Order: sequence, then structure tokens, then C-alpha cells
Amino acid sequence: MFPWFGFEFQVAWRFLREGRMQTVLIIVGVAAGVAVIAYISALITGLQSNTVAKTLGSQAHITLRALDDVVAAARPPTPGATMLTETQPRAQRLRSVANWQALLPLVEQRPGIASVSPMVSGAGLALRGEATQAIALLGVELDRYDRIVGLRSKVVSGTARLEPGEAIIGRELASDLGVRIGDRLTVNTGNVSDSVRVTALVDLGVKDLNRRTVIVPLRAAQNLLGLPGGATELDLQVRDVWAAEATSKALRAEFPFKVESWQENNSQLVSALNAQSVSTAVIRGVVLVVVVLGIASVLVVSVVQKQREIGILRAMGATRGQILRVFLVQGAVVGAAGSVLGVVLAVLLIWLFTSLVRGADGLPLFAITLPVKTALQVALLSTVCGVLAAIAPARRAAALDPAQAMRI
Repeated sequence: MFPWFGFEFQVAWRFLREGRMQTVLIIVGVAAGVAVIAYISALITGLQSNTVAKTLGSQAHITLRALDDVVAAARPPTPGATMLTETQPRAQRLRSVANWQALLPLVEQRPGIASVSPMVSGAGLALRGEATQAIALLGVELDRYDRIVGLRSKVVSGTARLEPGEAIIGRELASDLGVRIGDRLTVNTGNVSDSVRVTALVDLGVKDLNRRTVIVPLRAAQNLLGLPGGATELDLQVRDVWAAEATSKALRAEFPFKVESWQENNSQLVSALNAQSVSTAVIRGVVLVVVVLGIASVLVVSVVQKQREIGILRAMGATRGQILRVFLVQGAVVGAAGSVLGVVLAVLLIWLFTSLVRGADGLPLFAITLPVKTALQVALLSTVCGVLAAIAPARRAAALDPAQAMRI
């Protein structure tokens, strides 16, 4: 009898060395499969992260607003009675979130909430000389709002500052009005108008936003929009963007306000991201099947080629279990070696992508990295698949009759 420790590995290694060309080819095949899985995973993850970051670069993860005005029925409907009524929807008006000053610290202290920023938003006109532009007026506390959308990082000219009488505007709006840093423009909201001085121009990533955004101090917007001491919404940022929907549901159940997550406001984007994830999973599955079939086919050929050697080992006292483990070890070695080489190839592909593929501005399209955790998961999965692929050939080898195998 052979000692179990080391025997299976020594025999498996000798079999692999004797069939060098087959071994090299299957290891290269496994490496190619692992490289495709790891690279595609990193690519899709980077693309999704970049898409979400750009989408959320100018909006909050969660918004909390006052409920819409509705028209109540004149009286409760009578069962079985026919009522002829005509109800027209009520015209919506700017409404403040009730008791937002007391609500803000309560929401901010909830687990998972990173920051909260009050905002007053409404429509208006920006005037300078004969130029007039429709605008979206935003009143914010700069430090809080910066933690939500990173406003200071979007400044392309000037210095982000919101003292009384100052404003930050989009760069397209500045071009339309002929405004530069330090110039003044008039903001008109119907009944009230005020002159503000431009301190900074920002690029919010969307030209339409740049063309109509004017950001002023919170108190100034309250006065311009006729909401003294009010806030039309609370903007929330969560630590995990994918937990925004669950957090919004919890807030909706606890507070009588209209709470919406970024997923609800960007349902088409979420559908596209889900479709990408499903496609990636299908590609992974197909590649893994190809890897398993490749390893299994090579080991089946190896069993046929090594029947005489297997018969000799059995005649010398090797058990069926030992022969079974010899081929399982071969599968594990091939899977592990291919996994290591595949991860290296994936890292090389990622480096080539980030180095060669550039956008119109000469910068990489988006960042791609292969996390160590993902690399280890892919390598482990491929090794396990190598062992699973070896099960059928190993059972066939273990079932060989020693006498018949030695006569071949």
C-alpha cells in the first residue's frame, strides 16, 4: 500500500508532465476563460460605478418632500349609490417640509445616512441687460450641499462661496447671459427680484443643468420664493448607494412625507444596470461551462492513454480511491495553474484598456480595477470547476479492471 500523502500528487504530476502539450493547452484554455471572466467582471463593475457616479453627481440619493396637494371628496361615497362628480386636480404650489429644522437631525442620526442638506427650489428668470433666461433657483447651505453632490469639485471658474447677495451659476448660463466672475445678474421669481454677484461657474455634467441652474444662499431663496424659514425638500446621501431604496421605504413608513430614492427617479437606468448584470452572469456561466468541458475532455483522453499505467498501479496495490484522487488532483492542478495565469492576463488586459482606450479629452473613459476579493473568487471558482470536471474521468479510471488495463 502506498502512503496517501504525496502519492496522488506525485502520480498526477507525472501524468501531467508526460502529456506536456495537452497540459499546456488546457492550462492556457483555463487561463483564457478566467481572464475573460475577471476582465468582464471588472469592466462591467467599473462601467456601472462610473454611470452611477455621473448620474448621482448632480442629485441626491434620497429626496424628502411635502406630500402633494390633493382635492378631498365632498363626502364619502355611499355603497351602491351612483355619484356624478367631476374633480379637477389641484394646482401644486411650493410647500415647505413641515418642521424640517427638527426633522433634519432625526434623519441625520439614522444608520446609513451620511449627510442631509435642506434646499429651497423653484423657477425664476435670470436677467442681465436685454438677455433673459428661465432658471431653476436652488437655495442651499453650501457646506451641507457640497457633501451631497460635491459642488466645489465641479467649479470650473472662480471660488465656490455663498455669502448674502452671491450666487453660483452653470457655465452655459453664464455664456448665454454674457456673465463672468464678479458680474451681477438679476434673479426674478415673479413678485420678487434680487441682484446677485456671481462667485463661481460650475459644470454639473449635463448642459441643460448648466444652462438653467442658479444656486444662492438658503435664506435668499426663501425670500425670493416666498417661503420664509421653509425648505421644499431635504436631500439625503447614504453611505451605500444601493441601499437608498430600502432606506427610502423605511423613511416613507415612518414619516408623512413624499420620499423618493435615486432608483425610483432613474428607473430606466436601473433597468439597464440590471440587464448588464444579467448579461455578465450569462457570460460567466458560458465560459465556466467551456472551461469544465475542456478540462474533462483532456482528462478523459488522459484516462484512455494511461490505462496501462493505471493497471500497473492497481496491480501494485493502489486502491480505487487513490486512482480516483490522482485524477481529481490533476483537475485541481490544471484549474489552479490556469486561474493564476488567467488573473495575470486579466490584470494585463485592464492595464491595456486604461492605457490605450481614451475619451475625447485624452483621459481614460473610466477607472477599472480588479479587486483582490474578485480575483480570489474567480480563481477559487475555476479551481473548483477543475475538480468537478475531473470527477467523471476519475470515476472511469478508478473503475478500470487491472488485468484488462494491463493487457491493452
